[in-house]
Amino acid sequence: MSDDIADSLQVPIAASDALRTGDARRLTGPGLMQTAAGAALEAEYAGFAPTRVAALWHHHARRVLDGVGWHAQTSAHRDFAGGISVAITAPTDQLYSATFVLQTAWHFVAADLLWQPRGDLAGMLADLGRVMTREANPSLLALTMAGEARGVEVLADEDFVTLGHGNRAKSWGLADLPDPEAIDWISISNLPVGLITGTNGKTTTTRLAMAMAIAAGKIAGLTSTDMVRVGDEIIEKGDFSGPGGARMLLRNPRLEMGFLELARGGILRRGLPVRQALAAVVTNVAADHLGEYGINTVADLAQVKFAIRHGLRAGGTMILNADDPPVVAEAARLGLNAAWFSLDADAPQINAARDSGRLAGFLRDGALWLQQGDTPQRIVAVADVPIAMGGAARYNLSNALAAACLAHTLGISVAAMGAALAAFHSDPKDNPGRLNEFAHNGARLFVDFAHNPHSIAAVTGALAAIPAKRRFVTLAHAGDRSDDDIRGLARGACALGPDWVMISELPGYLRGREPGDIPALLLAECLAQGIPADRILQADTPSQGVARIMGLVQPGDLALLLVHSERDKVFAMLSGQGASGQFQSSGSENT
Repeated sequence: MSDDIADSLQVPIAASDALRTGDARRLTGPGLMQTAAGAALEAEYAGFAPTRVAALWHHHARRVLDGVGWHAQTSAHRDFAGGISVAITAPTDQLYSATFVLQTAWHFVAADLLWQPRGDLAGMLADLGRVMTREANPSLLALTMAGEARGVEVLADEDFVTLGHGNRAKSWGLADLPDPEAIDWISISNLPVGLITGTNGKTTTTRLAMAMAIAAGKIAGLTSTDMVRVGDEIIEKGDFSGPGGARMLLRNPRLEMGFLELARGGILRRGLPVRQALAAVVTNVAADHLGEYGINTVADLAQVKFAIRHGLRAGGTMILNADDPPVVAEAARLGLNAAWFSLDADAPQINAARDSGRLAGFLRDGALWLQQGDTPQRIVAVADVPIAMGGAARYNLSNALAAACLAHTLGISVAAMGAALAAFHSDPKDNPGRLNEFAHNGARLFVDFAHNPHSIAAVTGALAAIPAKRRFVTLAHAGDRSDDDIRGLARGACALGPDWVMISELPGYLRGREPGDIPALLLAECLAQGIPADRILQADTPSQGVARIMGLVQPGDLALLLVHSERDKVFAMLSGQGASGQFQSSGSENT
């Protein structure tokens, strides 16, 4: 029925070279512009005053919202260079209808801006009314309101509605919802849930936090860009860093504690999946995926990441990186009273948190510490944390502190944190794709999924501390980045000082580019960075490139294999040659 409703109405919107309107999308939870479910779209324009566009939007949005009887719903907007994002809130049982309500309001904005004839408001409202009547589900609305009144999480999609989390949850089919008064509310409650976002480090932080929960004896689970997992069971592989993955995890009847990795795309496309989390981490904010949804600067991206705060229950804790300037700046802009972590025990935010009795995590005297109150607690020595590489992988010390702060907020002991950090390795089991080390022909080969300059700089900075006779790097990338971004990736990899560079195409990931475009950009930048032309090799696929590197390395060499596709194939190749028994570090991950 949902697909039928989604295609049931076509709202005409005037367009010209001066005004281009994107698709409307449902927001199933809070997002960048609003704290409730609704709908949003972006429009690009030229030649109009932003204040006039925004004023027209709010005027017509109010007319249409009132016209369909949504008097309590609101409109919002966000200006960006060359355009505007607009949004409305809506009843949770009518989110497909919300996209049509949004488009109808924008129809009048576009008509006024382009001096085109307006549609008949009465007729358009009648069309909206017919769609809304078909989609309306009073039982869902009543159940949602009852859950929210009791502070119980409500997870809804096209098939099921769930109250509570994990082993304290109850689910019903959308067409078979009970009367709220008939529910045994005593048996339903939320579980300790943590949210993790950031440009880099979020997957490792999520995995570390889950490991700490398991060390504390909990049946814990996670969602990530790689999988949904509960305990040792992988529920499903794939990118589940959005609402769908969250629902899958939080409906699992074994779950006792959950950790949700939330990526930029999921927040912007669908909104946040929950509203009752205990704590949320922002690991860092760096340039990545800019130019989408009107997010054009690092400061814009910080606003997206900090929207995670809308997924917290009342009194929930934001946990922030005091070493990351964009994070510090956005926290100051919002005036947040947060918990902080830092590799500098005397960072201003750490001192302020300690002085006020708020949670702080920090590095001091070769160990990781937590403090909330008068007495600091030592978690573990850096030397005993395998993924820290003896302290060289400083970004992993940040990830460990972020995970420890999150674990503390969810009630996990310091002893369990230390045990988990001492047992966590960067192998394909604990932390796949984060500087996984393999031994081949006496050389050390590291596989990492780093894909932006910030993450590659972290990885190359850690590997630079490892002596090597010769250094090798593989490079490839998808085509959905700007030329400058792709050149930046090559510059970051060349910072390792490679003796050889292997460039490969990514078949199936051209994303609007012509074959050979990306390798040409990477080649030109490597030459500009001083890599001799005869030391730059090319392959048709990443696995072919890795195979050639494996044929070239000799005892004492080091290779950084930046893998973006054919990951399982590359792991199989390297494992077939014999994986090293001890893995050393974990790297950075996708947004």
